[in-house]
Amino acid sequence: MEKDPNLLVGIEVSDDAGVYRLTPDIALIQTLDFFTPIVNDPKDFGRIAAANALSDVYAMGGKPLTAMNIVCFPIKEMDRSIMRSIIDGGLEIIHKAEAVMVGGHSVEDPELKYGLSVTGVIHPEHLLTNAGAQPGDRLILTKPLGTGILTTALKGKKLDERILGEITELMATLNKDAAEAMTEVGAHACTDITGFGLLGHALEMSKASKVGVLLYASEIPIIAEAMNFAAMGMIPAGSYSNQTFCAPCMDISSGIDPLLVDILADAQTSGGLLISVAESKANTLVQKLREKNTPAASVIGKVLEGPAGFLQVR
Repeated sequence: MEKDPNLLVGIEVSDDAGVYRLTPDIALIQTLDFFTPIVNDPKDFGRIAAANALSDVYAMGGKPLTAMNIVCFPIKEMDRSIMRSIIDGGLEIIHKAEAVMVGGHSVEDPELKYGLSVTGVIHPEHLLTNAGAQPGDRLILTKPLGTGILTTALKGKKLDERILGEITELMATLNKDAAEAMTEVGAHACTDITGFGLLGHALEMSKASKVGVLLYASEIPIIAEAMNFAAMGMIPAGSYSNQTFCAPCMDISSGIDPLLVDILADAQTSGGLLISVAESKANTLVQKLREKNTPAASVIGKVLEGPAGFLQVR
């Protein structure tokens, strides 16, 4: 564990990025993320990977400034044009974030991977973490769940072009507008939904904030086709791992469909924000989110006094 009075968020907590205070008014947000392709089109892969990496800055309430490419590429097996398309896709999203691509690093690797290292800024007093949720808060999710199951269906060649196009655009959509909305309204805590699924990230917020969390299963937005593919068995291994991790600290009502639980645990790529906001501001935030290109935004639960570090799904 690093000890530094200016290190506001470090590796000792399961948060979205590291935060270091430079001056009383400026703190740096630093993050990186990269992964193997989840869609077939190189440019779309670049767009999704970039949006995913930038999301960590938005989850802290910050503004991205610069990005650096991380590229692992099998140069002997793939044409360089594929790498250029991936980077072009990433650059498109970096520019949409109003950030600047300042360089990066590439290595030869038998397995293709791409992502970004991102630096952003925020006023230290406006920083959002996953540790600020307060009893009585409402929890708002900004994107529907199910991309992990649907990209698994894509690998199994079961996904049609229409659904692929929809989830590609969903994953390539920045959380920029959502972050601006929650900053305008004022939120207590935030995290983005990625590899641990909604269940895992909600549990991490519960633990960090020392509160209980209740999720309303019927209110959680889900991509319609995800349930069908879950019923076909197109569930990634990560979903089961997430459920196993959460099980000791989670209680799920007996009447909830197990397939729905699989979706709640589904590992997301470039998922939405999970925002904890005062009850009095929740409806205002949902309305503002829907006005800002976030049509799926919904109140999906609330924060309880306790038990701390425990998740209920009803």
